[in-house]
Amino acid sequence: MDSNSDEDKYYPSQESEDEDEPRPPSRRSYLSQPPSPDYSASSSEDEDDVGTVAGQQPQPSQWTLPPKPRRRLVHNFIGAPNGKNSKAAHVTPESTPLSVLLLFFAEIVTLLVVETNRYYHQFLDNFEDGPSPQREVTEAEMFSFLALTLQMGRTVQDRLVDYWTKMEQLRTPFYGQTMARARYCHILRFLHFTDNNSNGVDRTDDRL
Repeated sequence: MDSNSDEDKYYPSQESEDEDEPRPPSRRSYLSQPPSPDYSASSSEDEDDVGTVAGQQPQPSQWTLPPKPRRRLVHNFIGAPNGKNSKAAHVTPESTPLSVLLLFFAEIVTLLVVETNRYYHQFLDNFEDGPSPQREVTEAEMFSFLALTLQMGRTVQDRLVDYWTKMEQLRTPFYGQTMARARYCHILRFLHFTDNNSNGVDRTDDRL
């Protein structure tokens, strides 16, 4: 007897067992497949729409005039003239920009001059043998002081005294020609906007 035939008799082949046993479903079968779209209903609706549009006749557009704007009601002023005039009496066509600027700052500069001189005299009254008094500040000097202070924002120096320096690399003649350094420092030290004695508070030691 052949050995191969015996093995086939008692031990069936592996291929036959695989063919008889059911195979597990593949992984792709678990994935949900999107349902196929139904074009039957949409196609019928599209045909109905096309037939409806084809059956309609184009309507001509109608042009109409725009509505008339409402008239504005103007109330005539019948009262007596009162209030400020639109033109300043002291401003003429020959007025310079500086003269117009003084309309806004003339009172402020006058206040600065009065209070600065007042504070300087109050400072001298506190000393019996104080320094020799200097002349009072004028409005012209106050304008020059303010002009130099504004100009310092354009030509920035490390120290205040450098604006009056005579060094060639730092020299700016504009400041020395406008005002002396000692005079500028004097106004800067006693610059005031109000009277310290007006509210009854003793501010002798207050540097401001």
